[in-house]
Amino acid sequence: MMGPNPWWKEIIMYQIYPRSFQDSNGDGIGDIPGIIQRIDHLKDLGINLIWLGPVYESPNDDNGYDISDYRKIHPEFGTMEQFDELLEKLHNAGIKLIMDLVVNHSSDEHEWFQKSRQSKDNPYRDFYFWRKGNDGGPPNNWKAWFGGDAWDHDPLTDEYYLHLFTTKQPDLNWENPQVRKEVYDIMKFWLDKGVDGFRMDVISLISKRIAFENSPSEIFMDMVNNYYSNGPRVHEYLQEMNKEVLSKYDVVTVGEGPGITADIANDYIGNDREELNMIFQLELMFFDNGPGGKFDPQPISLVDFKSLFSRWDKAVGDKGWNNIFLDNHDFPRMLSRFGNDKKYRIESAQLLAMFLLTMRGTPCIYQGSEIGMTNVEFDDIEDYRDIETINYYKEGIEAGITKHALLENIYIQGRDNARTPMQWDESQYAGFSEAEPWIKLNPNYALINAQSDKSHNKSIYRFYQKMIQYRKAHNVLTYGSYHDILPSHDHLYIYKRKLQETEVLVALNFSDSSIDIPVELITSDMNLHLGNYGLQVPDSLRPWEARLYSNKVD
Repeated sequence: MMGPNPWWKEIIMYQIYPRSFQDSNGDGIGDIPGIIQRIDHLKDLGINLIWLGPVYESPNDDNGYDISDYRKIHPEFGTMEQFDELLEKLHNAGIKLIMDLVVNHSSDEHEWFQKSRQSKDNPYRDFYFWRKGNDGGPPNNWKAWFGGDAWDHDPLTDEYYLHLFTTKQPDLNWENPQVRKEVYDIMKFWLDKGVDGFRMDVISLISKRIAFENSPSEIFMDMVNNYYSNGPRVHEYLQEMNKEVLSKYDVVTVGEGPGITADIANDYIGNDREELNMIFQLELMFFDNGPGGKFDPQPISLVDFKSLFSRWDKAVGDKGWNNIFLDNHDFPRMLSRFGNDKKYRIESAQLLAMFLLTMRGTPCIYQGSEIGMTNVEFDDIEDYRDIETINYYKEGIEAGITKHALLENIYIQGRDNARTPMQWDESQYAGFSEAEPWIKLNPNYALINAQSDKSHNKSIYRFYQKMIQYRKAHNVLTYGSYHDILPSHDHLYIYKRKLQETEVLVALNFSDSSIDIPVELITSDMNLHLGNYGLQVPDSLRPWEARLYSNKVD
């Protein structure tokens, strides 16, 4: 069992999407030497741990989440020597690094799959799920994450293989102990290099319901929740992984958890489970999805938003530990989704920073949030690179939906919103590259970039810095209890953190209007320490105002 205060409860995480962070060699693709160039940006911000997106060898059907060799660095990102240099320089700067572990599936170009498909009696056949068709079609009615069937026919052996994601991402068969051994050997390879843990991609999907029964519901998220996630052996596998590998190292694990609800979260992260340390719960990320899925977005209610965080905090309690995040490479920019990215861009970016850094759990910042980057609106589908977005558009056009309607949904929900290059300065390619990037820049980079933000008297980056420093200096924000004071208010999110005699009150106005604070909430012993409008304050919270009060004088 882990002690009550392991190091990973007290860190600030930062996700790097390597393809879009910094290009060092002028090919338009972010790379490992580019990250090395920007270590000071991260260190000065106060980051303690980097989650590095996949840099393994890959055909890039799904931007590196289709891995063809788990022990090699893709040449477009650099070399293994450069990776080792990055790790050393991050460690010297006091920053840990975790890798993406993508082992629900491999690439179809991986040696295992190439051998697996050769014949039905190949020793690697059982590394994947192969099944005969049903009445001239797939074995069942399961759908893939990015559109189409979850089965693909291979004429070589006249059977279908399972792929919950793209056709080039066949699912690994964890029922096979040899697969699990290979995965554990890969983990040891990286941990022995000195990496500090793993973010585990869709780890809640690794155990399959191998009867492969038809889903009675055609709604995709019903299939995810009832058939794909939380399979019968998932905890057995994770406990075995912990016993064989993780328990032998002082590292952190963060599982990505589609289908994991608050009431079963501690089955994965409870301190008596010996499985994972944290999960990225995806309930928040899916919670504006309508009946048609993510590209059928519904309005977000602050009452529901607050309720979700309170429910997760209560469910996890003292036995588990939350990871607090509002966006990543798979979802829209948090500022555009939960803030106001036009008139109140700076204020709402700072408000969301205060929220992220005052909740109970380990905060994770996605690259660009610290300077207030926003969603992008490209005029043409040709400018998009994400396979999920391209497939959605293609299927929509075939179904007779207008280009305008499809693009409007992509503007709200598309994954490329978070994948446009990091905006460092106002030069031609935003300081990201000296050449045209792999995906177009957000046209607003001349206005929104790190260089201009850092020199601005209302700098978002500097606000993040202050919030991070305050959090690190005050244990109440890490370990204190959490209580939502106004759960049914439509626009105000006011909550209290308490640890022994120390109390912090956070008051956030998630609206474009000024709203009076109930006077009884701010007691005479509470002093204002941080605010995105400064410390001279009226009785009302101004649009997107964020304040942090404490009963302790610093």
